[in-house]
Amino acid sequence: MNNYKNINEKTVLKNIFEIFLWKSRLAVIIAVIPSILASLSLFFIGTHKILKVFLQTFGNFMNYEKGFYKYAVMDVVTAVDIYLIATVMIIFGLGLYELYVSKLDPAEHSEIIKILKIKSLDDLKGKLGKVILMVLIVTFFKYALQIPYHNPQELLILSISILSISGAIFLSARH
Repeated sequence: MNNYKNINEKTVLKNIFEIFLWKSRLAVIIAVIPSILASLSLFFIGTHKILKVFLQTFGNFMNYEKGFYKYAVMDVVTAVDIYLIATVMIIFGLGLYELYVSKLDPAEHSEIIKILKIKSLDDLKGKLGKVILMVLIVTFFKYALQIPYHNPQELLILSISILSISGAIFLSARH
């Protein structure tokens, strides 16, 4: 009888511990909520940049300061970069939630947005990797616009860089 009691107590303790371990996955919500909030913040920041360019464009209609075009292009490209990073944060937050907490019923029934359906950690990494690649491309483009080119070698290096980026896009699309 005493052995039966010890086995029963071990089983109860084991079950309690396993329930605790299973529920500990909910700690991922600590990362999910700030990720979604960061995404919303970044969308507002990107939109502010675009609106600033828009207002300056029409506020000084056809009477632009010197360098306005470069400023406008840089701000728009920066906004695109910010939007892409916001997208990374949404995919990350929703992906963590789907992997560790619960499947999102609206996402499961949606035929429109397939990128937000996350089935595994590798799936999440792959989707994040593609968007991060786009962030890097836009960031490269932004810095390429700022660099003054003085000789043909610098333009050759820029061309090789663009070719490398094109290869990365091609390889990620095939994979």
